Amino acid sequence: MYSFMNDYSEGAHPKILENLTKYNLEQNIGYGQDKHSEKAKKHIIKFIQNDNVDIHFIPGGTQTNLLAISSFLRPHEAVIAADTGHINVHETGAIETTGHKVIAMESKNGKLSIESIKKALDYHSDEHMVKPKMVYISNSTELGTIYTKRELNDIKKICNENNLLLFLDGARLGSALTCKENDLSSKEISNLVDAFYIGGTKNGALLGEALVICKDELKEDFRYLIKQRGALMAKGFVAGIQFETLFEDDLFFSLANHANKMAEKIANSLENLGYNFYAPPMTNQLFPILSNDILENLSKEFLYSIEARVDKDNSAVRFVTSWATTEESVNKLISFFKSL
Repeated sequence: MYSFMNDYSEGAHPKILENLTKYNLEQNIGYGQDKHSEKAKKHIIKFIQNDNVDIHFIPGGTQTNLLAISSFLRPHEAVIAADTGHINVHETGAIETTGHKVIAMESKNGKLSIESIKKALDYHSDEHMVKPKMVYISNSTELGTIYTKRELNDIKKICNENNLLLFLDGARLGSALTCKENDLSSKEISNLVDAFYIGGTKNGALLGEALVICKDELKEDFRYLIKQRGALMAKGFVAGIQFETLFEDDLFFSLANHANKMAEKIANSLENLGYNFYAPPMTNQLFPILSNDILENLSKEFLYSIEARVDKDNSAVRFVTSWATTEESVNKLISFFKSL
């Protein structure tokens, strides 16, 4: 069986494992105050070309979203997200358990528009409702699409006009930045959002995300909040070594670029064979629309997930490629469709 279920099925890139082994018996200061975490932070600061940030390493994406949103909002405040947003559909109500409502708005291809943000603001008009205070977006999105520079600037403008915080989920930021259609730099992202995170879990690390807080007012006492939420790792150097490895050269980009190239090869082949897509192929998540008859045979050789039922005869499936996806597995998938 060849798996296209997700981009975190494998352990970690060999270079990360090599460095974890290399420094395995080294004694480090705990809780992310070690030399590896400090080096990793310096690499990330260089990567985003912005030294006026605080960086914290968090074990996983859901914890990062929960921490950021619950810490940045007051009890009566809420976060606006796309209806397909990860915090709305894939985090088991984690945000709501902290007392903050997720205002899910209609989206197109996984992207939140300024019109949807305005609609949410207009509807939540007084103290009898929660108060929208944050806009949450993902780049790339849950449907593999990306935000353009113009779109992000427009969202930032409406946030500024309405005193809203802008938080970007970067679980797959590597794929977004190495996407052919991308026109945003990491520097521009750090200047346009109030906080964002750089995903390691889905780009070659064993685990871990790097939360980058850009807005000064959000930085105070954040380590206290990490500890209170149970996310301050005693062995913080484990994350530090991984992000040090990802960013000391171009490994972060090369891994994301590989995942995108593998997806692009699949997408081009399916398009040439006449298949349509639920969302435009851009990054390492693909959503071809396939008939139920095809799915019956596909499931005998490949692992994938169902994204949506399009109609009684067809479904949109999700194929995900990763830093470790092989040419062999991609060629097998392409051969399957060519043989139909």
